[in-house]
Order: sequence, then structure tokens, then C-alpha cells
Amino acid sequence: MCHHAACAVKILEGKVPVIKGKHQHEVLRATDPVGDVEQVSFDRRSALLGIASTPAWWTATTLPAGARNVTTIPTWTLDGGVEFPILALNTVGLTMEDAERAVRLAQEAGITHVDFHPDRERDGVAKFIASSGREGLFLNTKIRKAPPGISPTEAAEATRRQIDEDLGILGVDSVDMLMLRDSADCDVIQAQWAALEAALAAGKTRSIGVINFCEFSLSCVLQSAVVKPAINYFMLHVGMGPDAHGLRSFGESRGVRTFAYGAVGEPGPSDELLSSPVLRRIGAAHKRSAEEVALRWVLQNGAAVSVRPTTAFGLGVSTCTEGPTCSLGLQARAQSFEWSLTSEEMAELNSISSPDGNPTLFSSTGCPGSWGSLGEEGKAALLGNK
Repeated sequence: MCHHAACAVKILEGKVPVIKGKHQHEVLRATDPVGDVEQVSFDRRSALLGIASTPAWWTATTLPAGARNVTTIPTWTLDGGVEFPILALNTVGLTMEDAERAVRLAQEAGITHVDFHPDRERDGVAKFIASSGREGLFLNTKIRKAPPGISPTEAAEATRRQIDEDLGILGVDSVDMLMLRDSADCDVIQAQWAALEAALAAGKTRSIGVINFCEFSLSCVLQSAVVKPAINYFMLHVGMGPDAHGLRSFGESRGVRTFAYGAVGEPGPSDELLSSPVLRRIGAAHKRSAEEVALRWVLQNGAAVSVRPTTAFGLGVSTCTEGPTCSLGLQARAQSFEWSLTSEEMAELNSISSPDGNPTLFSSTGCPGSWGSLGEEGKAALLGNK
């Protein structure tokens, strides 16, 4: 089996491995000329393991006219006048080198909102800032999940330390948003949120939000919040319904906007979604791919979206290697605002009920159906082993 690093080399050489599986969708080699294309396939399990491949819409010839132009991404105005770009680069799973490259390529495509974790992805963002500066970037980072059993006081102190550490590594005085992960302990959530409010007051961040907060977590933080979360960041894709099983309306009715990840599935790209006859038919009508339809659906339903640079990603892995694949993938994603789905198409996509998903899959065990509560069999099912 070829894992992501080796396969990335083969892509650069124009030798994309053919992966056989039960569920497949066709992709093209980045180096193949249109009209003389070798079709290759990959299954969902392969993608989840991080196997690289190149969807057809990443080839230069399949991008819409003008796709190499820089796109202006729309923004939301949050409290305090913060302009929040509604399309972000999701760096999760990238190496430090790939994260640095992805930030540069995203910025070239017009995507300035960078969504990153406080580990190797942050270090890649720091390298970009050190070489190119932070001007024009919207820096959005996350607080590490509090370990089970930690006291509220200890959790708040760890949050404060992490914020200062991250700012030091990034070489900046402040970021544009800090997002808090949930805990099964409401007292811990409230203590950490108070630490984020203090960081906001001190000018260390311009806005604060939450990640994978279910109704329990949102209710908890709103009980004590002086500043309510600007956004809740959770999974949303076609098949889950536009309201994400009620989580969107629960938050938005309380003034918390929806920032989505997983437009093509999580913890890896959903083959059912990408090979959907409905998405392919709608895409064909607009000369777009199923991936583009899936992303446009989330945006057109009023959510902001954080996107992986390619669909070669899995649990804990993602890629943005040298060569055209990552650049063209980001350019295509940035073009999502240059076309729209019809009201009839939106209604049809809204009605699809599969593949379903848990919007807060990566929450703590305080939320139902979280990754940590699934057990090995449940995780294997999501990873395509069963």
C-alpha cells in the first residue's frame, strides 16, 4: 500500500497509483493532457489513510476561465467590527512545510483566513509569517482540549499559558480569533471561556469562538459568558440537512454563527458524497465537479467554511505538496463565489439524507456520538473498515 508521502512523489512524477475498492470515483492525473487522460480511482478508506490522488477539477484545463485570478472572499462583520472571511484554509494534518506552502498558495488564490491547530500546523504558519509577514492574514487558532479530570482553575491557567506560547511562536501580538474546544465538564468550559474573554480584553485576540459545541456545551458557555461565542465550528455537508440536526438553529437563534468544516466529509472524503449521481448531475449542469457542488451548497446555505487544500486527506493527515495539485485545488475552492446553485438544486440537495454525519463528531464525550465515545467498532465503521 502506498501512503501519502510516497504517493505524493508519484503524483509529482505523473504516476498516480491506482487504488481498487468497493466504492470508487474517477480522478485525473495532474500531468495528463485533456483528451488523453488515464483514469485512476481511489476508495474512501484509501483517502482516510492519507493516500494522495488528484481529482479532475484540479487540472489547469478544467478550472473556469479566470481561475488564476485572485478572488475576493466575502466577509461577515462580527462584534467589534471584526471582518471574518467566510472561506478559510483548513491546515489540519499538514506538516510544517506543507502548512507554510498552503498559506502562501491560499493567499495567492485570495484565501487569507488561516485556520490552524497549535502544533505543527501553527509552526508552518509561523514560518510563513517570519518570511512574508502577517499583513492581510486572518489568523484563527484553537485552544487544546482540556484533559479529563483537570480542574477548572488548572484548565484556565493552561489556556492562558497556551495563548502566550502561541503568540510567541507566531511572532505576533495578537491573533484574529481564538476557538475553544469543549469539555465534558461544564465548569471547565466556563473557566476556559473566561480566560478567552480575558485574552480578548487584553488585545491578544480580536474575537472568540467555539469548536464542536453541541447543545450541552453551548448552553453551558452561554450561562456564564460575558462575550458570547462569535461562531461555532462544526461539521456540515450534504446529507446532514442544512440545519445539521438542529444544531445550527440552536446556535444561530442565540447569536452564534455557523463556521463549517467537512464539506466533502470527515474524517476523510466521503466516496458516497463525491460519487453521488445527484451532485454529479448538478455539477455537470454548471460545468463543476461534485466537490465544488458540495462546497457551494454549504456556502449558499449561509455558513462560513474551512476547506482542506485537496481531497487527499484522512484522520490526522493532509497534503499540500510541491507541484500543481495544491495550488489548483485552492484556486478552484476560491472560485466558489463566482457561481451559484438554483433554488431547485438547493432544495434537492437539502432533501438528501445520506451520507449523514454527527456535526460534533470530534467533541468531548460530553456530547453524544463523539469520536472518543464510539469505541473501536464505531471508529472502524467511520473509517470504512466495516
